[in-house]
Amino acid sequence: MTAFAPAASSHVMNTYGRVPIALERGQGVRVWDVNGKEYLDGLAGIAVNTLGHNHPKFVPALQEQLTKLIHTSNYYNVPGQEVLAQLLTERSHMDNVFFCSTGLEANEAAIKIARKYGVDKGIATPVIVVYEHAFHGRSIATMTATANEKIRNGFGPLLDGFLRVPVNDIEALKKATAGNPNIVGVMMEPIQGEGGLHPMRADYMKQVRELCDANEWLIILDEVQAGMGRTGKWFAHQWAGIVPDVMTLAKGLGSGVPIGAVVARGKAAKVLQPGNHGSTFGGNPLAMRAGVETIRIMEEDQLMQNAADVGEHLKQALKTAFADTPQVLDVRGQGLMIGVELDRPCGALIARGAEEAALLFSVTADTVIRLVPALILSRAEADEIVARLAPLVKKFLSEGAAK
Repeated sequence: MTAFAPAASSHVMNTYGRVPIALERGQGVRVWDVNGKEYLDGLAGIAVNTLGHNHPKFVPALQEQLTKLIHTSNYYNVPGQEVLAQLLTERSHMDNVFFCSTGLEANEAAIKIARKYGVDKGIATPVIVVYEHAFHGRSIATMTATANEKIRNGFGPLLDGFLRVPVNDIEALKKATAGNPNIVGVMMEPIQGEGGLHPMRADYMKQVRELCDANEWLIILDEVQAGMGRTGKWFAHQWAGIVPDVMTLAKGLGSGVPIGAVVARGKAAKVLQPGNHGSTFGGNPLAMRAGVETIRIMEEDQLMQNAADVGEHLKQALKTAFADTPQVLDVRGQGLMIGVELDRPCGALIARGAEEAALLFSVTADTVIRLVPALILSRAEADEIVARLAPLVKKFLSEGAAK
């Protein structure tokens, strides 16, 4: 280890507002920076490190795969793709999978499926319904589907073909789409991660499924952040008892190895044909092994049940800790995807959390503290998160009025 190494580099593009620490190693739900300081990781790489750090079953499997094949090409069959695709389709009750490397890529492919589905039906200008507070990525197409103006501004004309509606309002959706022959699908996050941890109600998702069926629209569910067991089921929409036409995955699917997936069924599963879409790195042997091993270990160690149980414990502990703090407006979420909403912008807490509490978390939608730790989190570690976070937040709130 290099002692007291600098945390930043002038040769990397300045695209992130980074906290001035540089992480070097991890174990379980803890990480250490280059200067040896230990942190409790409540962020898990933004809902990526499903199995935590240096998992004793996961790492040896990747090491073995590294000695065989890392990457070939989609000119050839990749056996791991079929293995992982079968695991995903069995657990989602869907039909087939396209593999890529990120959530953005997966959402881009889902948008292409919906648009081509419409064009194939004779709709020259297909329109996809998206939502207030939505986040689907930062490419031109996914940025257009995203609601945050700060992300969208400064890049010139965005794409046509998107219609935005409020969350959890079926009448607003019906009104916005009434008489529009160009609608081809509805795209939503079951829980809006970047938008402030806003959940879609189960009854609303059922109503949207019914509306899509009645109009032959696709329902596209972005499970990039909420999927892969984080809420206590494989996919967050399963709490509503529905099955989508298209589902996107990434983040937790590879436990830190870059991977993305588009899962489709029925008519949506047949839209893309050779030449319609592709990904150089998508479905490479290393990423496929990471996905397969993630699912295997999750099932062996019952991590979905752990996410449900420890997540509920964490949420209730946070509610108790902030019961006497009216500036904390809400504690919400499901499983190990939890938001703590304050009455004021709190982005400064990201750096202060690392410095003052040795706790890693993020802030979304300016006012919502986001906790998405690894699914291996124990109750004791959840209590430790609360013990570190609550005093930090209360101190921050005592320093000034809401703005």
